[in-house]
Amino acid sequence: WKIRYPNVLECFPGFSEAAHGKRLAVFLDYDGTLTPIVKNPDEAFMSEKMRESVKLVAKMYPTAIISGRGREKVEDFVKLNELYYAGSHGLDIVGPREESGRMTFQPASKFAPIMDKVFDQLTESLKVVKGATTEHNKFCVSVHFRNCDPTDYSQVEAITNTILHRHAGLKVSRGRKVLEVKPHVDWNKGKALQHLLEALDLHQSADVMPIYLGDDRTDEDAFKVLRELRAGCGILVSSKAKPTAAKYHLRDPSEVHRFLHMLVEWGHKEANGWHENVHCNGWTPVYSKAVSDHGSTSDLIGGVVSPARE
Repeated sequence: WKIRYPNVLECFPGFSEAAHGKRLAVFLDYDGTLTPIVKNPDEAFMSEKMRESVKLVAKMYPTAIISGRGREKVEDFVKLNELYYAGSHGLDIVGPREESGRMTFQPASKFAPIMDKVFDQLTESLKVVKGATTEHNKFCVSVHFRNCDPTDYSQVEAITNTILHRHAGLKVSRGRKVLEVKPHVDWNKGKALQHLLEALDLHQSADVMPIYLGDDRTDEDAFKVLRELRAGCGILVSSKAKPTAAKYHLRDPSEVHRFLHMLVEWGHKEANGWHENVHCNGWTPVYSKAVSDHGSTSDLIGGVVSPARE
């Protein structure tokens, strides 16, 4: 498995060779990718080191976080205004807060009142199962059973399906110890990735290389899109071997952090296509070529030198 899906840290020279002259666009899952999976979803806080790394990446490449979480909740965890955010598995998309006329897109907005009812019903019905919790993610209701006794998993699933069948137009999918109830629309993280590439006007450019990092089943939709487009690559974040449409893997968020550092360092080299072509709708790189003279990654982590500071 590790030969078929090599660790991108160990074969970064090959990755950078494929990226030579390309304009990278970076897409990131949140839970399990930028922060470890935790028992209490409300405590999935991002470390300051990871936040700084993501901030530096977003100065060099258009960067988005695509999560199953509610978009507002992800924004509150990440606290970076310069990113694009797609919450509820891509059903709630916004552009950077710094952007005038901030981009918004909600392909399932009519389902918002229904999801409120589903959340209330599931919260009440699951009180009988110790350890089961619900999370309202705007256009998706998550049922967490990570803290349940394994013998109760089937009961959690049965209760969820009972509530699901009370409402038309909904579906349920399964992630890592979580059930996701969401609108039955032709939309997922892969569709969200495609929408963002189109919104950025990067979808028809041969020199664009999107990369997507994620750890869950729902991230496979994004990996598959990149394979179908024959553009960019998916990077699965997992310490366990499992089927995937990704090209590479990283073991855990600590390795994601190292990889983001490497992207920052590589981004200051002439091989980064954004040095030659800065065309992008709503995003502009914040650095200058002179930064490449300032040293290695360890020198860059404190901040990116921009033309205004030189």
